[in-house]
Amino acid sequence: MAPTHVLRCCQRGLAWIPVIFIALVVCWSYYAYVVELCLYTITMMGERIVYLIFFHVSFVMFVWSYWKTIFTKPANPSKEFCLPKAEKERYEKEERPESQQEILWRAASTLPLYTRTGAGAIRYCDRCQVIKPDRCHHCSACDMCVLKMDHHCPWVNNCVGFSNYKFFILFLAYSLVYCLFIAATVLQYFIKFWTLCRRKSAENCPKNELNNSAKFHVLFLFFVAAMFCISILSLFSYHLWLVGKNRSTIEAFRAPVFRTGSDKNGFSLGFRKNIAQVFGDQKQYWLLPIFTSQGDGLTFPTRLVNADAEQATVTLQPDSNKWANRTSSYSVPEVSVSPLSESQNRLLSNEQQANNADDHLAENFLKSAESETVTMESES
Repeated sequence: MAPTHVLRCCQRGLAWIPVIFIALVVCWSYYAYVVELCLYTITMMGERIVYLIFFHVSFVMFVWSYWKTIFTKPANPSKEFCLPKAEKERYEKEERPESQQEILWRAASTLPLYTRTGAGAIRYCDRCQVIKPDRCHHCSACDMCVLKMDHHCPWVNNCVGFSNYKFFILFLAYSLVYCLFIAATVLQYFIKFWTLCRRKSAENCPKNELNNSAKFHVLFLFFVAAMFCISILSLFSYHLWLVGKNRSTIEAFRAPVFRTGSDKNGFSLGFRKNIAQVFGDQKQYWLLPIFTSQGDGLTFPTRLVNADAEQATVTLQPDSNKWANRTSSYSVPEVSVSPLSESQNRLLSNEQQANNADDHLAENFLKSAESETVTMESES
């Protein structure tokens, strides 16, 4: 049996096959469009120049964003989320899950954590030996914990997460533009080629018609562009919807769990703020594969932190109903989390004002109802 590291190297080598396939298809499409279509087929110089300019603009942006998506290293949890050496040794020696959780809750007292496991426990990765920040998940393919992990994409041989999610969205956008432009500009020549193929005799075709090489490339260029366009359009539309909801692919299938329970919209701040979370505040950089996402990937503003906006900390407590069944003598200590960010305090302040306004209206309504009741009783 081959050693584990040899199998791991073979696995990593095979993982590049989809990327190599895409690279070969892109190189062939460049040759087919520039050489076979623009140089050998199109006769009008003005049309040729316009096509070449727009083609190269979309091609450069597509390759640039694809390159950034592939070679941007996924962001990992910082050292502050690692257990201290003494606590790690205690955690490894403990056999009871309750005692291990007590160690984790103590270590998480200074960390900004608002999500838990489904059982209300601290999210801890035994493989990486780190406390998972919010929206962080372990990728088995990359063998690491990835901040705000969305999914592992085999077509880029990389994890799509906080560090390269914007690049991935732009890669989908520019690949869609690239395929649409090719399909739209090749369509008329594809129809001409298809018409020529239906003629019974080749002698009837004029000499300046498409040659056999151009026929082959035009035919397959249109089919490949249309096929990729359809598949990319559905994926791009889905991820645009996720960006608008401020969810990852993992969170869309499994809602994150907060102190108040699971909520798939827990990180949603409104459409505009959700867009800014991924693309940043500077709109002039939105269409460029340059990192402009907000935050550090470790903490995220959430609308589910139910606390007084004037308080500096939030207390996390596990679900008593779930943990009480496990042991009667064990109790998880209260954990004070680091202060809320400015955006979180602002959101909490708005919610509190709205709640106060609703309470004031309800109180006035009850007073008016009571006065009407007293008036009716006096009249009777």
